[in-house]
Amino acid sequence: MTLKRLAASVFLLAASATSVWAFALKSPDIAPGGGPIAETFVYNGFGCAGGDLSPALSWSNPPAGTKSFALMVHDPDAPTGGAGFWHWIVYNIPASATGLPQGVGKDGKGLPAGALQVATDFGVPGYGGPCPPKGDKPHHYNFTVYALKTDKLDLPPHATASLAGFLINANSLGKASLTGTYGR
Repeated sequence: MTLKRLAASVFLLAASATSVWAFALKSPDIAPGGGPIAETFVYNGFGCAGGDLSPALSWSNPPAGTKSFALMVHDPDAPTGGAGFWHWIVYNIPASATGLPQGVGKDGKGLPAGALQVATDFGVPGYGGPCPPKGDKPHHYNFTVYALKTDKLDLPPHATASLAGFLINANSLGKASLTGTYGR
């Protein structure tokens, strides 16, 4: 084997190992690659009549040194003048957690011990599903789990999504995302 072929083989092996062991976020409720979000997970209000359940999420292979996790769900396509729309923020998820079960986002019951939710752009803490304006192109809903270098974020009781996002990003060791779409 030539040195060039050997180097190419090592590169391919390293690339495949990296993708196998990379921090990843998955959901049995949202198809990979931007699949459509089912009505079960759509908001119930503002003209939408979904079940408003948070989808089940699981993550694997967080970076070394992870002490806690945070989850942020954002619609960058919302017509808010550029800020998008925050649909769910959970923080202080213990490092031992590997996901969140379906439906825990409404009242927080069933979240891992110590995990807290921030008020979303709906004005209250907890999951609020997709509900883009009628006639808009389908919106993208980005679910992102962050591996954090701190055990706990000390957010004030009425923290905004922006403050939570600032502290989450400032303490992030890495992140994993998945995207679903929804239109009406």
